[in-house]
Amino acid sequence: MDFVQHVVNGLLGGCILALVGLGFSMVWGILNIINLAHAAFIMLGAFTTYFLWRGTGIDPFLSLPVSMAALFIVGFLLQKYVINLVIRASLLTTFLLTFGFESLIVNLALRTWSADTRQTRPGYANTSFALGDLRLPFTQLGAVVVALALTLGLYLFLDHTKTGNSIRAVGLDRLAAQLMGIDIARTYALTFGIGAALAAAAGTLISTTGGFSPNNFGTYNILAFSVVVLGGLGSVPGALLGGLAFGLVSEFAGTYLLSQREVIIFAILILVLVIKPTGLLGKEGYR
Repeated sequence: MDFVQHVVNGLLGGCILALVGLGFSMVWGILNIINLAHAAFIMLGAFTTYFLWRGTGIDPFLSLPVSMAALFIVGFLLQKYVINLVIRASLLTTFLLTFGFESLIVNLALRTWSADTRQTRPGYANTSFALGDLRLPFTQLGAVVVALALTLGLYLFLDHTKTGNSIRAVGLDRLAAQLMGIDIARTYALTFGIGAALAAAAGTLISTTGGFSPNNFGTYNILAFSVVVLGGLGSVPGALLGGLAFGLVSEFAGTYLLSQREVIIFAILILVLVIKPTGLLGKEGYR
């Protein structure tokens, strides 16, 4: 039964990791930017949720639209007025620029909020749903529902709306999309804003499932990268599959191999890059 509990824990955590990787995958796949500010956006989402809960008592799941909207605006404006200015530069330039923003945001957060560990703890934080001998925490179950709903919503948005099709078209062939009348700069800003909103959602969920401080989110850049590489760049189902896979890896490695979790994650990354560079569900069309 312990084994089954670990599988369940891995899948529950994997859904959150899928959401972590989803926004990262969108920005990388469409804009061809490895956004190192992604972890900082997750952190801002977590703190937005925490302060709304602490200051007004609002349930963290009800504050989700607020944190997502706030970070969408931040991401949209950042892309429109800053990153778009260097979007044609080398990958290294945007890499360093987003790293700079990540460092700036984290250090400002440390100065403003200190490095104290916090956690969003609604009244049901310590309760769980019992299914036989299995224990399913309500906060994690809620996180799974939100993560799956947002993943499905993004998939439907990209495949069944005009704006979503425009985003996919820009990712596949920017020049052809421009010739068809698509506003490339606006599409880039919209995509970056959606990626930031998804990061905020992940931050909201993370804030309810464990303690956090401004300087312990950097690992989520590595996890997002891992999820995208395994699942496939630009693939929404791939991000979900990659998140679930790494959720299981993290759970079992953390339980049985303790400090070897990061080693195993990087070993999987190397194997995937060597054997199947496009990932499990990735497409050759993405850059």
